[in-house]
Order: sequence, then structure tokens, then C-alpha cells
Amino acid sequence: MTLRAIIFDVDGTLAETEELHRRAFNDCFAAQGLGWHWDQHRYRELLRVTGGKERIAHDLADRGIDPAAHDIPALHRAKTERYTALMAGGEIALRPGIAALIASARAGGLRLAIATTTSRPNIDALIRATMGRDASEVFDVIAAGDEVAAKKPAPDVYLLALRRLGLPAAHAVALEDSLNGLLSARAAGLRCVVSPATYTRGDAFPDDCPLVADFTDISTPAALEMLLREPA
Repeated sequence: MTLRAIIFDVDGTLAETEELHRRAFNDCFAAQGLGWHWDQHRYRELLRVTGGKERIAHDLADRGIDPAAHDIPALHRAKTERYTALMAGGEIALRPGIAALIASARAGGLRLAIATTTSRPNIDALIRATMGRDASEVFDVIAAGDEVAAKKPAPDVYLLALRRLGLPAAHAVALEDSLNGLLSARAAGLRCVVSPATYTRGDAFPDDCPLVADFTDISTPAALEMLLREPA
């Protein structure tokens, strides 16, 4: 069917943001005197758990600490404030091919959406820092993790994006960087192209998953559709 919309994941897909997230978590932990620190190995493990609040709770449980002993929502809000401040510093750029694909898709009349586990303030901070515009000026639809009951790999956030687009899954494609994201998109009935990021390279993606090193080779809707037509 004719491609009418592209739905983007955010962290790891639009930009390599996970290291900045890790830094924000650690800065927040240190500022509150908690004595916790997530190194890159531990953070890679924790990324299997989707959602920042869920990640903190999982880590506490692994440490033998009752998650209820801490105000995790407040801790996560502090982390988000730190992340948005770090993002404003201009350290992060869009991944190769993303800006060109957005521009080409927009020029071709396609609709653009976001479906992500992250929160709206993080989305706004990234788009403002990398594109100098409000996220709502770039994307027709934004579906964030705090708007749905279940986060990726559940399909909820992609189903929400499709409802807001007013399109069936057959007319859209998802762009992802992780196995959880791929599973979420496919569970929503979407075709999905994956470009692994720093923390997801080496993950065991299924053989029938279209993989690209970055988005340079699919920086136009025509190139994206051609890839989707290729046999797995």
C-alpha cells in the first residue's frame, strides 16, 4: 500500500541520546546523595527495561532495595530536568540521514509522527536543540510513553500514534533502533526498519528485520519504500 506516514522512535533513532540520559541519571543520583551510579555496562542492561521510572525501580529491586522506599516519580522528574538542561547545551545532533528524511518526507506530503517511551519534555528538548523548532512544528502527531498504559514492547504507543494519524498500519512505517521498539511496532501491525544505535548494536534482531547502519541510505521516502520491498 502507498506509504503515507513515517513514525519515528526518539532515543537512539532520531539521535544518540542514551549516553546523555545516563549522565542525567547519574547527576541526579549524585545530587540527591544516593550513592548510585550506572556505568555503561549496567545502563546497557537496564535499557532492556523501557521507561525511566521503571528502570529505576528495576535497579533498586536488583540491589535488594524496596522501590517503594523512594519517591521514584519525583526522582525521575529531577532527572528529566537535568536531561533537558544538558540537552540545551547543544551536545547532541540528529543521526545521519534523519534531517534529510524528515525534509524529503514533508516535501512529498507524508505525515510525520513520533511514538516513544520517553516523556514529552525530553522530546521537546531534543527537537528544540537539534532543529531549533518546537516538536509540534516538525511532527504532525506525538505519542509519548506517559500517555499509554503499557510501554514498548507493548504496541500501545504505536497504536496511539496511528489513531491520531487516522491511518491504518499498512499506510505507515516505523523507524527504530532497538528490539523492544521493533516488537512494539510489529505488534501494532507496522512495517519497521531498524538502525541499531550505540547501546543496541549487537542485539539479536530477527532475520526478517530490515537493518541499516544509519538512515543515510533511506533518507527519502522512495529509498525507504524500496528497502521495504526487498526480500528479507
